[in-house]
Amino acid sequence: MSTPRLYLETHLAAGLEIEAEPGQAHHLGAVLRRGVGDALAVFNARDGEWAGRITALRKDRCRIALEAQSRAPAPEPDLRLMVAALKRDAMEWLVEKATELGVAAIHPVLTRRSVADRVNQARLAAIARGAAEQCERLSLPVIHAAMPLHAALAAWDGVPLFMAAERADAPALPHALSGQRLPLGLLIGPEGGFDRAELDAARSYPFVTSIGLGPRILRAETAAVAGLSVLAALAGDWS
Repeated sequence: MSTPRLYLETHLAAGLEIEAEPGQAHHLGAVLRRGVGDALAVFNARDGEWAGRITALRKDRCRIALEAQSRAPAPEPDLRLMVAALKRDAMEWLVEKATELGVAAIHPVLTRRSVADRVNQARLAAIARGAAEQCERLSLPVIHAAMPLHAALAAWDGVPLFMAAERADAPALPHALSGQRLPLGLLIGPEGGFDRAELDAARSYPFVTSIGLGPRILRAETAAVAGLSVLAALAGDWS
């Protein structure tokens, strides 16, 4: 039986007894069938990961005694995703997979061909937390509020941003990555692609590089996962 992992922002240290969030307590008791004395792990990026045991569990209340640190805090990759807002199911799936791939920040953007005009930031943050608990990372990705593409690009801090542009005469991502290391970002357009004005405006920024993701047209969420995997493997913490 695997040991559950819980993300908690509270300070973690040996000897402390801390309180889980109500939803976490319910999940431990009602879904995972854990009880008093059972082991679990608690983590955050600031304090690392700590082994602990349940000392009290009732409905939406759970207390945890922390015993010893199992992983020290460590820097995590600064890999970023800027993506046009997708339909709810696709966006939630993408946030889960991006979290598993080590993405540090997700920037939803609104484009002329976006099929969604808003995102549920709190819902996406909860999905990211669940994915982080499962994949054994210590940090959570920052889920930014959705904003228009032009505003997101204007606010970008100059980190190299690779823009997937299908049917464009652009180098394949592995070639464009030659010699690059993190921090890096990936920009993925909507299901219908960027329009010409958006492409031209994005290319006017010196930090944006157009790239290709192979000979086939990919769904937006597939393109994001494929591109992030290449970035992680060739320039990130996979290497």
